Amino acid sequence: MLTGADQAAGLRQQVRDFLAGHDPAALPRLDFLRARFDAGLAWVHYPAGLGGQGLPRSLQAAVDADFAAAGAPDNNPARIGIGLGMAAPTILAYGSEEQQRRWLRPLWTGEEVWCQLFSEPGAGSDLAGLATRAVRVPGDGEAGGGWRVTGQKVWTSIAHAARWGLLLARTDPDVPKHAGLTYFGLDMTGHGVEVRPLRQLTGEAEFNEVFLTDAAVADTDRIGGVGEGWRVAQATLMNERIAIGGGALPREGGMVGVAANAWREHPEARTPGLHDRLIRLWADAEVARLAGARLRQQLAAGAPGPEGSAAKIVFARLNQELSAFDLEFAGPGGLRYDDWTLRRPEALSFFGRGPGYRYLRARGNSIEGGTSEILRNIIAERVLGLPAEPRTDTRVPWKDLPR
Repeated sequence: MLTGADQAAGLRQQVRDFLAGHDPAALPRLDFLRARFDAGLAWVHYPAGLGGQGLPRSLQAAVDADFAAAGAPDNNPARIGIGLGMAAPTILAYGSEEQQRRWLRPLWTGEEVWCQLFSEPGAGSDLAGLATRAVRVPGDGEAGGGWRVTGQKVWTSIAHAARWGLLLARTDPDVPKHAGLTYFGLDMTGHGVEVRPLRQLTGEAEFNEVFLTDAAVADTDRIGGVGEGWRVAQATLMNERIAIGGGALPREGGMVGVAANAWREHPEARTPGLHDRLIRLWADAEVARLAGARLRQQLAAGAPGPEGSAAKIVFARLNQELSAFDLEFAGPGGLRYDDWTLRRPEALSFFGRGPGYRYLRARGNSIEGGTSEILRNIIAERVLGLPAEPRTDTRVPWKDLPR
């Protein structure tokens, strides 16, 4: 049996052999990425034939580092983060073999962007109370029938650039709310799908409203069984929280690096009070980074659990406190906002913009991916084992709930 060191050495040799036959400077970017996926060097912990080799997730970092050192193109993870962090693990866990082979390769190469169609105007924190309806319709041919979906989704990041959406819809209003949901992959370019921008505090519109009017979904695009949508959605949400709060970062990666670099570059703005704040935030960020590394190790050993909720809460708090420090440290210059022009970016980045943008955008960190209030409930009940709040809405049919 090969040791971890043997597996790592073997993988790095595979990367060298691959690069010898695929010059990243000569091959078109998409051709290179497709070939890397087919060689099992995309995400090595995925099964053979689906971009991986069934190896430990921990080996991926060395593979990515060797490709980066060779000047190989990446798959622009900032643009396809929802696909990589949420859609892919959901499809791997609950998708059919046909869906895995159809969706995972263009997802990883960035040919097809994914978005998440969960939240609704009347069902944000209470996701299980959503009202978007999917009604089965008879069909013919190989599709074997399908569904017609009508409803509205909100706060949908990057929907304007997405080819596919992770859709949670109600298929049975006559059962309790958690039991009547089904999960689909929705073609965002299909008839009956309208995407409208939601302008944010930052001036940009990376979020959207999505209106569905008799949008057609083939039954072959259903992920999991009819009525099993809540179980599938939980896998997506757990992976989302880990992707947001438990991502791999180097020391001083992310917002703490912005604050620390500003401190080093502008000694004239330093004060004892700001120094104390920065040291405390730096220590908190380092604890969060190390806790995230442990969380990813747990994830590599099994399915994601509710612990990701804690990582996401910490991420939101830290990002907001660090962006506030960043703004205050900038002094009067922090009041100047770089650009409030309405744009619809296809990726989110806290870098390359001023402290005003970072401060305003960080306000959304405690809402997106599950509000901090709801995540604290999850931690209390599922991690700490505290008594659950009394609930009566889980035992009656959804159609009988007051709205």
